[in-house]
Amino acid sequence: MKTDIDVPTPDDISAQIAAQIATAILKTPKHLPAVDAALISSGLIDSFHLVDLALFVEDTFGVRLDDGDLNAQCFDSVAQLTALIVQRQAG
Repeated sequence: MKTDIDVPTPDDISAQIAAQIATAILKTPKHLPAVDAALISSGLIDSFHLVDLALFVEDTFGVRLDDGDLNAQCFDSVAQLTALIVQRQAG
């Protein structure tokens, strides 16, 4: 049984996502993207990186993402992706 200690806060989730994007995708670990920065619509993340990010999210946060989730409505910012993760973790 999980306790509240095991559940990351939305801020923790956002920080982990931003760090992953900065280090693994953008290769700029010291320059984290802002939570509201456009990722897909600006061209910062392409379709290959989108899949990598989706796998990171599933592995790190234990949520299942459907193919239909891999779009700019869900993944265009750290904030949008965080909201999706929180929603999926809530059930």
